Amino acid sequence: MGVSEAVDFARNFAVMLRVRGPDPKGMKMRRHAFHQYRSGETTLSASGMLVPHTLFDAQVATTLYGHNSEDTVLVVTVASVLEPFLSPHHRHNIPQGRPELISGVQIDVMTEKTDEKSSQPTPCWIVAQLLSLIDVPASALCLQSLIEASSGLPEHEWEVGWSLASYNEPQPSKDFIQTQGRSAVERSSNANLIHKSLTRIAILSVPLSFKDLLETKVSSSSMNKRGDFLLAVGSPFGVLSPAHFFNSISVGCIANCYPPNSSDGSLLMVDIRSLPGMEGSPVFSEHACLTGILIRPLRQNTSGAEIQLVIPWEAIVRASSGLLQMWPQNTMEGSYNQQENSYVEGKAPFLDTIKLSVMSSNEHEPVSYGCSSPLPIEKAMASICLVTVGDGIWASGVLLNSQGLILTNAHLLEPWRFSKTHASGGGYGTSSEKIPFMLKGATSFYNGIECNQESQTSPTVKAILYPFATNEQGTYHKLNPTYYNHINLRVRLDHVTPPLWCDAKVLYVCKGPWDVALLQLKSVPDKLSPIVMDFSRPTTGSKAYVIGHGLFGPKHGFFPSVCSGVVAKVVEAKTPQSYQSIHTHEQFSAMLETTAAVHPGASGGAVINSDGHMIGLVTSNARHGGGAVIPNLNFSIPCAALAPIFKFSKDMQNLSVLRILDEPNEYLSSVWALMRPSTPKHHPIPGPPQFPSGL
Repeated sequence: MGVSEAVDFARNFAVMLRVRGPDPKGMKMRRHAFHQYRSGETTLSASGMLVPHTLFDAQVATTLYGHNSEDTVLVVTVASVLEPFLSPHHRHNIPQGRPELISGVQIDVMTEKTDEKSSQPTPCWIVAQLLSLIDVPASALCLQSLIEASSGLPEHEWEVGWSLASYNEPQPSKDFIQTQGRSAVERSSNANLIHKSLTRIAILSVPLSFKDLLETKVSSSSMNKRGDFLLAVGSPFGVLSPAHFFNSISVGCIANCYPPNSSDGSLLMVDIRSLPGMEGSPVFSEHACLTGILIRPLRQNTSGAEIQLVIPWEAIVRASSGLLQMWPQNTMEGSYNQQENSYVEGKAPFLDTIKLSVMSSNEHEPVSYGCSSPLPIEKAMASICLVTVGDGIWASGVLLNSQGLILTNAHLLEPWRFSKTHASGGGYGTSSEKIPFMLKGATSFYNGIECNQESQTSPTVKAILYPFATNEQGTYHKLNPTYYNHINLRVRLDHVTPPLWCDAKVLYVCKGPWDVALLQLKSVPDKLSPIVMDFSRPTTGSKAYVIGHGLFGPKHGFFPSVCSGVVAKVVEAKTPQSYQSIHTHEQFSAMLETTAAVHPGASGGAVINSDGHMIGLVTSNARHGGGAVIPNLNFSIPCAALAPIFKFSKDMQNLSVLRILDEPNEYLSSVWALMRPSTPKHHPIPGPPQFPSGL
């Protein structure tokens, strides 16, 4: 099944919900990014999914809700769109049975089709009933653990929801998850309520009969894999104009899973465009297999980075008390044809639950990720490592050879050279007063320990120190700077389970225009998986994956995250003279711009093509002058510029090959400073003589 067919299939199940109710004081829209308010009535909207009859147990539905399910279809959505209209008692104490709404509330659902015999889509509103609210404890616990692992600074505050809307009322407009400033009991209680609310699911019913329309006839299947294509169908800002926004399509990929070492993660982080009103959207794989339900995102206050979240369908099923099902009732898992990798026609499941096993041995074994990736991307992931400096600063790195040589960014070690400073909780940044938007090193967030480290190290480190320098004969000799002897460098390798921590030392820091450094593992383990580089010029518009440890550091235990996009632009320059011995073309790739999301901590990660080969080193992204990061505008060093490092990595004997990188180049420096490259000055051509007027 192609993407267009998957879109057509998915749209049959996607719906938009509209909830209208009395709101004399205009309080119901709080914590919602958009709404309609007219004459004391508030209207909210979200997205949802029609549940096929084959994916819920009719007898359980009758027992739970006491009505005949033959003439109704269940709808799954997020509870947040309904909670403001619950009765005061049920708002604070979610019932096991049918929740009670305040008087005058009406719930409507818009579907693609309302008549099984109709050949043309005719969206219209249908009255729906709220049946139950379901807590998903596994997903709530994952979310709570995720937030608590980020605690340490007041600036590490998480907001629930989007940052697109401005609010005029003095009351808080979003749910806040703060890590400091409250007593332990109050903080724990409030956070627990927010985690439950964010992951809570609502079950509704609509009087429809879509037996033919909702039959599951897809014969392909796919597993939930990091880097895999995702398709969401939702209605952003739908209530404002359904004609414009109803059942819009958004695509992306699975970025990571939580818990990270689980084969059946209860929370998915996805790299997908999500806008207010899309919460509740069904999310499908490329082959129209149901992945889960999109919920509201988390947004970090310091960087503005949004984490899009999906509750896997499996987690919802486990929490539904037997109402919902993983497999169609008339389908057996055994009908899967292992040889043909497909299901027998007419016996296909609506979703795929095949998982890869995760090694649980105490031995260090090669990882079989619970949310593993397509083979080329999975191989590249094994080459990406986590690099830490001191107790809290981290970045990513790329393994270059089996001798433990690691490539990362120089600004991790020498931030002052790149106009970046260790700011409390703010990563590396430049002054926003000089340019309307600026480069931001996507390299670190800090906890309280790092702030102490900053106050101790920043005043004393003034000079630019290099571990290698040239002598009069032009050969390299090793320096022994005090600074590098006193920093604690550690590298976590994720190609084995449990992950393996190794001490490392600084081998080389570029003093030219390139933001690169080399580290060496002090103890080299077996079974390393070096990256494969592609030195050719990437094609503009070609697929690009960013793999790195963005946003979440060592406390979370995540494997590298994957974000997908395209190569937006290849910035070229005249080939530097020092490169002409290894690069014969007149033009030279100086910078890659991609649309894959890059967050703080991803610096030093790899940009990968569809073949799983590295095409660039993640270096920085942009941010607005006000400080907000622009994740999908980022910059990487092309592998063509890294050719000397690759040459050195082969035998690690000839350090002089790295001299090419250290050659000063004003043009390249201006490119990486996002400044207009300097051009030779032209003397004006003398014009004709000017005579005084009147002569």
